[in-house]
Amino acid sequence: MTPLGHCRLILTRHAKSSWDDPSQADHDRPLNDRGRRAARALGDWLASRGYEPEEVLCSTSHRTRETWERVAVAPLEVRPHLRLEPGLYHASPEKMLEILRTASEPTVMLLGHNPGIAEFAAMLPARVPVDPEFRRYPTAATLVVDFQIDKWIDLQPGEGSVLDFVRIDGRA
Repeated sequence: MTPLGHCRLILTRHAKSSWDDPSQADHDRPLNDRGRRAARALGDWLASRGYEPEEVLCSTSHRTRETWERVAVAPLEVRPHLRLEPGLYHASPEKMLEILRTASEPTVMLLGHNPGIAEFAAMLPARVPVDPEFRRYPTAATLVVDFQIDKWIDLQPGEGSVLDFVRIDGRA
């Protein structure tokens, strides 16, 4: 949970998706085995640190929904409200910000896609994490950032404080 007067964002890129069927529409691609392992490991990582979303804003793509389903298997104490957002599918950073500003709970997980999510992650904190992969924002990468605001509508880029950044690749 976040302290009073704070909002927390858990910003996650979907886990590794499958390219097994080249005729499959991009929106419909599922996770591959590595992605499934990474999403589950991400859920365990979030639970172990107490980063538990109260609301999930998720792209409608198969791979983002499956990432959330596997994260949610972790022993989370909170069962968040899931909001599937068509506008998050390959969204620009500006569109992600617009959608995030409509969130109603103080701790929100947003699941999306590159390149928009990498750009969005870079514009949120006052200081970005010192990690060689941060700007690339690989699959299953997750940024946890706090804002000293009461409501998401008040969010301004460049004012967040980074709590964590993790890359989980799911290799066995």
